[in-house]
Amino acid sequence: MTDERAASAAVEQAFTDHWGRLLALLTGQLRSMEIAEESLADAFERAVRHWAADGVPDRPEAWLLTTARRRGVDQLRREKTLARKLPLLVVDAEPAGATGTADAADLADLGAGTGEEIPDERLRLLFTCCHPALAMPARVALTLRMVGGLTTAEIARAFLVSEPTMAARITRAKKKIAAAGIPYRVPRGADLPERLDGVLAVLYLVFTEGHAASSGETLVRRGLCAEAIRLTRVVSALLPAEPDPVALLALMILQHSRRDARTDEEGRLVVLPDQDRSRWHRAEIEEGVALVERAASFGRVSGYLVQAAIAAEHASATEADGTDWAAIAQLYERLERLTGGSPVVRLNRAVAVAETAGADAGLALLDGLDDRLGDYQPLLVTRAEFLRRTGEHDAARRAYARARELAGNDAEREFLGRKLADFDDRSAKAPPN
Repeated sequence: MTDERAASAAVEQAFTDHWGRLLALLTGQLRSMEIAEESLADAFERAVRHWAADGVPDRPEAWLLTTARRRGVDQLRREKTLARKLPLLVVDAEPAGATGTADAADLADLGAGTGEEIPDERLRLLFTCCHPALAMPARVALTLRMVGGLTTAEIARAFLVSEPTMAARITRAKKKIAAAGIPYRVPRGADLPERLDGVLAVLYLVFTEGHAASSGETLVRRGLCAEAIRLTRVVSALLPAEPDPVALLALMILQHSRRDARTDEEGRLVVLPDQDRSRWHRAEIEEGVALVERAASFGRVSGYLVQAAIAAEHASATEADGTDWAAIAQLYERLERLTGGSPVVRLNRAVAVAETAGADAGLALLDGLDDRLGDYQPLLVTRAEFLRRTGEHDAARRAYARARELAGNDAEREFLGRKLADFDDRSAKAPPN
């Protein structure tokens, strides 16, 4: 007999540990995202009652898989004819019960208890959720729901849309997978790098939204950052011969290691030079630097690797004055070449160059970026800072004011408001002509 509180805690832990893995396996076996998700959610609901009465099983994940399989098979059996059911996924050659039209023996096997090791099918599910046939917002939402196990409400809150809007987005993505016959598989051979790039782009987008929220009250959404890191760990572990997941994981960990210092106790933004570096997570920095070295050992330079190396340079400086800006500027120059002259990379390179060669040199690198980036808020902030350093205070104030108008979240808006207030104070204290 287990009390209900202990059972609930065990179910919650099992959800955290096993949701993505079990859902991926069930999706392949039942060939239906909808049925797999419904069956697994029902299994977790049943677990709370059964585990409170009978005790937590030795292998919670096996109990959940067996229960979910049986519910899924029961639902399939309720269909008049399995052959008439349009599969939601097209599966490559798999063992019985995972491809083609299931017969009675297959269903019996699926409904049976499980004593075997549970294979990890999350890569299949990740590649399906991140298929290029889906729009990027749909890929992100579907990945967080199906692989990450976030609720629709949680995803909606993270991206500041209503729950019905997010639910509709996820449903449309599932239907598109069905209609397009998107394969439930990991791409092979020459197809893998291009498709892997798409998966990593989704994960980095999730992390970026968490690291610097595009809107809302807070600068950092830690849950999104943690989920992106967790899923990238999965990809890295399941594709050990691929360097890019390792490099991206390093980049995320190094950037996230500064989370506690990026805002003060009142939630106000603190820029990198002013951060209390004793609040940085040193164990994570050590892990991130080791991952950079591991990614570099593959002998293939990628954009993720160079960005991770830049993050490592920042994170390794225990004091702001100890930052090796010359090395960072060189890395950004290399990244600019790798990305074919990305204007955003040029912008970041200008920041590093300004630290080594002065604000005028930084301003020179910004020439022409307005034509390519338009009213890009980070460009306005960077130019404003360079103009301030060169004494062009009126132009700097105008740039800060426009940047504040474009600020996406409250922390950035408040920080830029403080910058503008500094100009006003300076003007008020200036002696009359």
